[in-house]
Amino acid sequence: MKARNPFLIVFVAAVACAAGWFAAKRFSSTAPTPDPGGRRVLFYQSAMHPWIKSDKPGKCTICGMDLVPVYEGGKGFDVGEGLVALNSNSIQVINVQTAEVRRQPLRRTLRVAGTIEDDDTRHRVLSAYVDGRIDKLFVNYAGADVVAGQPLATLYSPMLLTAEREYVTLLRGASAPANLRGEHAKLVEAAALRLKRLGLGDQQITALPQKPENDLHTEILAPMTGTVVTREIYAGQYVKEGDKLFEIADFSTMWLKFDAYERDLSWLKVGQVVEISTPAVPGKTYSASITFIDPNLNDPTRSAKVRVEIPNPVVEREGRKARELYHRLYAEAAVKVDIPDVLAVPRSAVLMPGRQPVVYVDKGGGSYEQRQVKLGRAGDDLWEALEGVSEGERIVTTGNLLIDAQAQLNLSGAPARHDHGATGVTSSKPAPPASQADHAGHGSTSLDQNQQKITREFFAAEDAVRAALSGDDLAAFNQNAAKLHQIVPLLLNAFDRAPAWQPLVAKIEANAHLGQATDLKVARKSFHGLSMAVVEFVVKMRAQQSEFGTLKVYQCPMLKQAFPGAPARGQWIQLEGPLRNPYFGAEMIDCGTEVKP
Repeated sequence: MKARNPFLIVFVAAVACAAGWFAAKRFSSTAPTPDPGGRRVLFYQSAMHPWIKSDKPGKCTICGMDLVPVYEGGKGFDVGEGLVALNSNSIQVINVQTAEVRRQPLRRTLRVAGTIEDDDTRHRVLSAYVDGRIDKLFVNYAGADVVAGQPLATLYSPMLLTAEREYVTLLRGASAPANLRGEHAKLVEAAALRLKRLGLGDQQITALPQKPENDLHTEILAPMTGTVVTREIYAGQYVKEGDKLFEIADFSTMWLKFDAYERDLSWLKVGQVVEISTPAVPGKTYSASITFIDPNLNDPTRSAKVRVEIPNPVVEREGRKARELYHRLYAEAAVKVDIPDVLAVPRSAVLMPGRQPVVYVDKGGGSYEQRQVKLGRAGDDLWEALEGVSEGERIVTTGNLLIDAQAQLNLSGAPARHDHGATGVTSSKPAPPASQADHAGHGSTSLDQNQQKITREFFAAEDAVRAALSGDDLAAFNQNAAKLHQIVPLLLNAFDRAPAWQPLVAKIEANAHLGQATDLKVARKSFHGLSMAVVEFVVKMRAQQSEFGTLKVYQCPMLKQAFPGAPARGQWIQLEGPLRNPYFGAEMIDCGTEVKP
C-alpha cells in the first residue's frame, strides 16, 4: 500500500496541471487586464453601449464586443443624456412592453350623446284666426295622430258666421243684371278672400252653400299630417285672435341633435354616416347621415350643434300603428372616421408630463431614450406622429410611467445604482422632463382658483363613476357617467389657455364619452381608457400642485381578467383610501397596490 502512494500523488498532480492548462486556454480571452497601478476593478462596461455593465468580464449583449474594465477612481463611459437604463429584473418587474412605430390607418370613433327631436321644418302651430268659443273637440289629447284636413274642433264665432253668410248671399245673387255681373263677381271673390283670411280652406269655402242654416259652427281642420304635440284648449273655452290652439309635428323624419367640441369638428363633415342607438329601442342601431353642422359655437362649452336626419319607421304598437322613435328621446351616436396610412404610435406610449408630449424609445439592452414628439390627430388607439420618431423604431407602451418616474429621480440627483450581473445595467441621467421645463419658463403649470375648483369637481365626478363600478352598481355608473359629460366641457374651457395642461385635458376629453353601458364588463372597458388618462393628469397634479397631493393612485396587476381585450395592468385614482378595485368590484375589491408619488 505504501509503495503505491507516490504513484497516486504523481497522477493527481498531472491531472491538475492538465485541467489548469485547459482552463487557462479556455478563459484567457475573458480574463481582466490587470491594472499596472494595482487598482481594483469596479465593473466592466461596453464601449459601444455604455449602459451594459457587469461585475464580471464578458461580451456586450448587443454588439458582442468585449466588456472593458473600469478601475477604481475611473468614471467609465458616459451613458449619454436622455437615457434610462434598467436591468433585466427591473424590466420584468414593471412589465415593460414595446410596439413598433409604423404607417397604418388612423381610426377615430367619436362617441356623442344627444336628443331626438322632430323635423323642425315640419312643425306647425295652429292659432285662432278670429275671436270665438270652442264648443267641441274632436282631438282632446296630445299624442294623437292626425291627417291633413281632419277636423280638430268646432268654433262658434259671430264674426266668422257673418262673413260666411255674406259670401253665400253674394254667391246666390245670380239674378243680377248682365251689366253688373262683373262687379258682382268681384264682390264674391272679395268675400271668399276674407273667409280665407279668417282661417277657412278652399274646400270649406266651396261647401258653404250646402251648409245648413241652423249650423252655427265652423270646423277647425288639421293643416298637415302629423302628431299633436300640445293641445292648449278645452271645450267651452273662449279664444281670441292669435291664441295658440294646437301644435302639430311630423314624426316621419326625426332629427338627432348633439354637441361636438371644437377640437372634434375637424373630423366631422356633412354626409358622414352616424350609428345611432337609444335605450327606448334596445338592440337596434339606426344608420343616418349628418345634414348640418352649426357654424355658431356655444362660447361657454366651446361646442357646436350637429344635426342628423333619421327616418322614423311605422311599427305595430298595442294593436295600432305608431312611429318607432318617440319625440325627445335620449340617444347615443358613434361617428367612425378612417384616415389611411399615417405614421402612428399607440396612445398608451405617449406621456404628457408637460407642454411637450414624450415617448420612450427602446435602444436595446435595457436602455430607453426619452424622445419629445409632435403629435397630430388622435385616433381611438393611436396618435398620428408628425415629428420625433421614425418608422421601425420600437417605443414603450407599458411601464413607461415608471420609466419616466426613474428619469425624474435621476434628474433630481439620485445616485446611479450599479447592478452587477451577467446583463446588469445602470441608470443614467436623462434629459429634463417636460414638466421641469415648464418651471424653466416654457409654460406655467400653476392653477388659478377657477381651474382648481373645476379640477376638484371633475375628480369628484370621476371618482363617483369609479365608486359605482367598485360597488357593482350599473345604474349608478350610467347616472354618474351622464353627470361627468356635463363637467368635461367645463374642464376643457378652464384649461383652454393653459398649454402646459392642454394635452392631458385633451386626452381626458377623448376618453370621457362614456356611453350608457348594458353590463358591467362594457362599463369597465369604457372606464379603463378614461381612468388611464386621468391617472396621467393626477400624476402631474400630485407632483406640481400641493393641494392635490392627497389623491391616491392604485394599480391592478390582473386586469386581463376584467373584460375582453384588457391589458395586463390598469390604474385608477381615488379621492381617499382604502383601495376599492373598480375592475372587479366585490369579486376582488382589495386587489391591487398603491402607486406612490
